[in-house]
Amino acid sequence: MPQLCSSILAKIEEQIELADHLISLLPPDKLEWRPRPDAFRVCDLLGHLLECLAGFCALLHRIAPEKLSNFERLRSLPVNHCCGIEEATSRIKEYRLHIIEGFNAISDEDLSRSVSTVFVAAGEPVLTLLLGNLEHLINHKFQLFFYLKLLGATVGSQDLYRFRDAED
Repeated sequence: MPQLCSSILAKIEEQIELADHLISLLPPDKLEWRPRPDAFRVCDLLGHLLECLAGFCALLHRIAPEKLSNFERLRSLPVNHCCGIEEATSRIKEYRLHIIEGFNAISDEDLSRSVSTVFVAAGEPVLTLLLGNLEHLINHKFQLFFYLKLLGATVGSQDLYRFRDAED
């Protein structure tokens, strides 16, 4: 895999692993909980995390539609719905595998290509869009972390970040 693609994929995988870890800390009886009436319930947040990952897959498919034609099936999967822990965990694994496949289908040169989006018809560089998707995932991962704190879970910085020692 090209070096830049590999580096970006590594960061995305790191965030997926951390989100998956946080999901494993959720009390199953708190899926309907929300911090206030106008906020996501825990189960809605899980469904939204699936949408975050589906966004990566949609973008990767957009860059290499012929190589990634199997990604079309992902569009039929529900996102942004009340989602249980088992479904979220299973679907996250599925999206992760597709994201890896997608990065294997693109090149570092593809990162500078411009593609149109529903937000910017004139197009934006693929790298900008990938970073935006990563930001979206990280923000909602933090939201899950915050929910866990409000629910009384013992979570800290080690649950949000991957600390590297000098050898990494």
